[in-house]
Amino acid sequence: MKSILIDAGPLIALFARDDRHYQRIRALVHEVSEHGVRLLTTWPCVVEASYLLKPPQRFELLQWIERQGVFVHSFETYHLGRMAQWMRRYTEDGKREMDLADASLVWLADEMNLTDILTLDIADFSRYRLPDGRAFRLL
Repeated sequence: MKSILIDAGPLIALFARDDRHYQRIRALVHEVSEHGVRLLTTWPCVVEASYLLKPPQRFELLQWIERQGVFVHSFETYHLGRMAQWMRRYTEDGKREMDLADASLVWLADEMNLTDILTLDIADFSRYRLPDGRAFRLL
């Protein structure tokens, strides 16, 4: 089964009806799910999206996750070392900081051998690279 990563921004846009990306993200998520593509994310992305959504959209997001609209991957504490290295690297490059949600998606991409990501964070995910040098394919 094909899988793609989904970042916090599209998770927010999927439920925030006033978001300018709402229609496009809903259509894209509907299209990929019709083709049997599995959406994957991490808990830091869910926390970020949940924090930024207001009720009742926050609850809709969580119920959608419960119904397996997206599969949330957990990581162990020992994975934080690699994430911290990426965060430090991308913060020290003089551009924007890499947050834990982004680092967790880079980790998941590396773990699952994925490069396709649904994100609104074009500037950052265009510069992030997997450990083997591969770039993300932004959807």
